[in-house]
Amino acid sequence: MPPQLKRLLPLFAVFVILFLVVRYFLVPESFGEHGHYRFNSVEDNANQELHYAGKELCADCHEDQVENLESDLHASLSCETCHGPGLAHSTLEGSVTLLMPDEREFCGLCHSFNPTRKKKMVAQVDLNDHNIEKKCIECHNPHMPWELTEE
Repeated sequence: MPPQLKRLLPLFAVFVILFLVVRYFLVPESFGEHGHYRFNSVEDNANQELHYAGKELCADCHEDQVENLESDLHASLSCETCHGPGLAHSTLEGSVTLLMPDEREFCGLCHSFNPTRKKKMVAQVDLNDHNIEKKCIECHNPHMPWELTEE
């Protein structure tokens, strides 16, 4: 056996043993029980406090807004995409106020020009050029964005 292997084999063996010891302490107990994930995470996630209500619960009180939204480009969005988590708002009957974003930067999160975004998927505008003195909602109804509002 070459002398290099005589030196490298014990080093390699130490490396493998060290790896197995570290793996033993770092891999969660339930990992791999029912697939390539930590099985206890299913229970952990089921026990988390809920914050989101869902579009259907919003429609119970805001049917007109949901109808407007369903007829336009934002139909695939949940109300909570723009207005934030709404479960507390719906269960505590209005004691929690939802977000009512009206700043250009908020709309720009999705609609500012981005050359990597597909133009057919999301309408894009240059926020530094398009009606810079106005807020988006002064011209566009967010629940029906292609319907321009009266000026």
